[in-house]
Amino acid sequence: MLMGEHAVVKGYWAIACALDKGIEVQLTPRADRLITIDSTLCQYHSSLDQLTVEAKLSFVLKAVSLQLDKLERGFDLVIKAEFSHTLGLGSSAAVTAATVKALTLHSGRNISMAEHLQLSLAVVRAVQGRGSGTDLAASIYGGVIAYKVDPCTVEVLNGLPQISLHYVGYKTKTADVLAIVAQWQQQQPQLYASIYQLMDQISVAAMGAIRARQWSELGKLMNLYQGQLDSLGVNDLALSEMIYKLRAQSGVYGVKISGSGLGDCVISLGTDQSLDNYQQIEVKVSTQGVISHEQ
Repeated sequence: MLMGEHAVVKGYWAIACALDKGIEVQLTPRADRLITIDSTLCQYHSSLDQLTVEAKLSFVLKAVSLQLDKLERGFDLVIKAEFSHTLGLGSSAAVTAATVKALTLHSGRNISMAEHLQLSLAVVRAVQGRGSGTDLAASIYGGVIAYKVDPCTVEVLNGLPQISLHYVGYKTKTADVLAIVAQWQQQQPQLYASIYQLMDQISVAAMGAIRARQWSELGKLMNLYQGQLDSLGVNDLALSEMIYKLRAQSGVYGVKISGSGLGDCVISLGTDQSLDNYQQIEVKVSTQGVISHEQ
């Protein structure tokens, strides 16, 4: 997430990008109705006629259950990731998007990117109960995208910013963070509404900066957006320490939380930076989203 966290679930613009760290889902058709799933999270065996529950594979199994009427044969599914699921980075969205694509190909369907997004959104919302789908859009379309929930709109933005990511060492689930913010919002609804509106104005300005490749301007807007995340209460001491240490380094245009907050990652714009005591995640913006290979 480059911009738009929290405001996007209120119907405002968000900006996200695909990274060059992938999740691979390999589906091999079977002649029977059985399914197996091989992942680092767990090993799974079941049948299409009676799916068993496994919380560690909730997104994958929900994708299967929502397409059951299209699936005539079982399959073996192997999931491989180039990064740990503990880092966040939209891993749930990536595995959802990849699984949905694999299942549609398995059932003989070729879907558009817009259809792919809608099918994937149905999975995420069935599992989480809420969620904007911004990370899904980035995973499917690739590059840098602007995204709005209602009406569902994806705009591909030209320009590939140079970014660095640092992991704080822990994360809070997005759904839990959203629930905390919603509780606080009940006490000051008008003030929070104003914060979301300002967030949207910053995101719209950021879209213009990306189109014009004005990276120093984008950095200033990132810092401004971080102030709004502070106002929402999703920053903490460790994240703040990371943000201000990175901002103090030369070649950095702007730094902010990437994601819902209360943990996970901080994103900096500009030359690659190191930060003592925190894990740096080597990433680049990828121009490609979901890639399918049929054999």
